Amino acid sequence: GGVGGTIYLAMKRTVQILQRAGAALNNNGAKRMLSAGAQQARRHGSWRLAAAGGVGAAAAMGVGFSAVTAFADAKAKVDYAKVKDAVVKILDEEDYDDGSIGPVLVRLAWHASGTYDATSKTGGSDGATMRFTPEAEHGANAGLREARLRLEPVKAQFPGLTFADLWILASYIAIEEMGGPKMPFRTGRADKPSGEWCTPDGRLPDADKGTKPSTIAHIRAIFYRQGFNDQEIVALSGAHALGRCHTDRSGYTGPWSRSPTTFSNEYFRLLIDTKWVPKQWKGPKQFENADGGDLMMLPSDIALIEDTDFKKWVEVYAKDEKKFFNDFTKAYVKLTENGCQNLAKGGWV
Repeated sequence: GGVGGTIYLAMKRTVQILQRAGAALNNNGAKRMLSAGAQQARRHGSWRLAAAGGVGAAAAMGVGFSAVTAFADAKAKVDYAKVKDAVVKILDEEDYDDGSIGPVLVRLAWHASGTYDATSKTGGSDGATMRFTPEAEHGANAGLREARLRLEPVKAQFPGLTFADLWILASYIAIEEMGGPKMPFRTGRADKPSGEWCTPDGRLPDADKGTKPSTIAHIRAIFYRQGFNDQEIVALSGAHALGRCHTDRSGYTGPWSRSPTTFSNEYFRLLIDTKWVPKQWKGPKQFENADGGDLMMLPSDIALIEDTDFKKWVEVYAKDEKKFFNDFTKAYVKLTENGCQNLAKGGWV
């Protein structure tokens, strides 16, 4: 009973998971270490002993510490107002990009969520599987280690908060703090214990598929797979008002807008009102504004004004920021909740 019993049950579940993986790796030592830790926890009511067995097994199996301790943390209460304060405190970082880590937190949540497949019901934000290889090393996720590392101290302050919930909540907070909509957040995402649950590479959108028709078809294929329509695709693309590209990550360079730490409908206004020309450089194909070259657009961005059905929504959002905020909220909540089975019924803002 009590803490010992709770931890025992959690560690027993971990034993079962690691036993399956251990069978494949022929790692009986890991199973014995974890089982012993769980037995000690039940006998002595000590989470420390459970963690010792769990971490030992994790080390033998190559599983990260956070994957094991997530079970022991699951019952701890979380003060979400304090979580918000903790995230807000780390947003401003003078030496990072444009002085804020907000945009990269949004990218982390987007890439953690955008792996969802509506047919197979796999992927999505539940699990925080980007903590593990191979997903952490997928090309589309280059540079996101920076975001994950900056959220580690926040996670350490709130043991009952899962990484999966934290990554999504941090993006909601960042968007609001950067001037965007205040979105309703629901808890309940769990952390998977290993890379066994990682989705295959290729589920996130590429910036260019070589030709206009191919790029447009690719955008639809990626988003339709997740259950989105054309209007939702364009609304979600508005997040490109934030941040910038880096040659050492995506290979592209530059910001989409002149206010990359402000959430607004500027992305759409720029797409419509600016003349975009191919950038003359040795890097991959991208576009720059003809009146200065200080901004960039990817081929996948330009595709939104080259396709009639996409463009009509670009024009709507360029004229009506309130509608963009409302539609973005619906689409982004959908994106970050896709595949989550145990979210709270209510919501926390």
